[in-house]
Amino acid sequence: MSFSNANAQDQNNPWAIGIGVNAVDFYPTGENAPLGDYFDEFFNLDDHYNYLPSLSTVSVSRYLSDGFSLTAAGSINEISKIGDSSASDLSYYALDGTIKYSFANLIKSKTIEPYLGVGGGYTWVDEIGAGTLNGTLGLNLWFNENIGLTVQSSYKHAFEDYLAKHFQHTVGLAIKFGGKDTDKDGIYDKDDACPDVPGLAAFNGCPDSDGDGIEDSKDDCPNEAGLAEFNGCPDTDGDGVADKNDNCPTVAGLKALAGCPDADGDGVADKDDNCPNEAGPAANNGCPWKDSDGDGVLDKDDKCPNEAGTVANNGCPEVKPAPEVMKQLNDYARTILFDSGKSTFQKQTDKVLQAMVAIFKEYPQADFSIEGHTDSDGSASSNQLLSERRANAVRDYLIANGINADRLTAAGFGESNPIDSNKTRSGKANNRRVEVKLK
Repeated sequence: MSFSNANAQDQNNPWAIGIGVNAVDFYPTGENAPLGDYFDEFFNLDDHYNYLPSLSTVSVSRYLSDGFSLTAAGSINEISKIGDSSASDLSYYALDGTIKYSFANLIKSKTIEPYLGVGGGYTWVDEIGAGTLNGTLGLNLWFNENIGLTVQSSYKHAFEDYLAKHFQHTVGLAIKFGGKDTDKDGIYDKDDACPDVPGLAAFNGCPDSDGDGIEDSKDDCPNEAGLAEFNGCPDTDGDGVADKNDNCPTVAGLKALAGCPDADGDGVADKDDNCPNEAGPAANNGCPWKDSDGDGVLDKDDKCPNEAGTVANNGCPEVKPAPEVMKQLNDYARTILFDSGKSTFQKQTDKVLQAMVAIFKEYPQADFSIEGHTDSDGSASSNQLLSERRANAVRDYLIANGINADRLTAAGFGESNPIDSNKTRSGKANNRRVEVKLK
């Protein structure tokens, strides 16, 4: 019996060699006496099998794709039994090629692998040869990824009458090889997500340099062992703020203060607090000075000390437009028409701009940002420049019509913030816009 193919091959181990022994049986082939019917006494080893007590078959296999492999095999034997008759030790030689299909994936097994094959070859008995058509049924039993045992039976139908039909049974050792593992981490390149860098099987071949159980590609701190909750970064002081974001990484503090402590609880981190043990407002670096209206602006700096306001407005209340007023402003802004590819206004836009001027004048203490946007036609750099010019054109118009320049800023965002699809004409029209936002 002999080995003739290594199935369960794939791109990882595309080549296989096999060695073994073979047995030839002329009896159960449906011929006349001294032969029997098909498969009659199929396992009568003593009376009908011809075999040599030595290595008698060698094969080479190459994986093709989708479970198919191609095998070339050579075998020798000595024929002393033809059915129930004896023969005078006739020589037997065979060269065969077989295409086989593995059922390993179908049955989802990496150990037991049945297969079928079809092929042909040339067989010589007593130095007289003829072509054969071969059908094969076999089973591989894999001990590990590279070594296995193969058992198979092949029916050989001769094309010439002088060569009898017969079965050739084989058993032997299969050895697979040829897998590529560039980084030598034990994971073949085909299955290795990082084929050039040694890694771990748990991460499909990618490394975990700091050994914290988070692969480097997902680890924000790949060279420092850390915690999963911080994407692999450490938290030395255990305050719930990762060291990379902690302004006081060795002293436990508050998340609200970027990991720094606040001994007096005044909302000013101790490192920035001129009076760390006395609560005081941030505006006075944490020291306790009078703030009559409690707006966070010390009386000495508060232009409206008896009326709560904002720090940005020097302690005075800000009068900002309501959401519906901002909506009206943006409805006007989106109808501003520019000349194609330019930052100059079309004539009919003047009425829209004047309406916007009137709203701005109603809120003299409010500050605004003018933002320009484009569609995706043209290059990103030209769109960015055009959006900036258009935003500044609106700002310049407002300033020229009596709005304080200190209240207005302008910025362009090019094509980076679409509000609609750039694949349709209407979507592009929506994306070409000016927006107004409160600062």
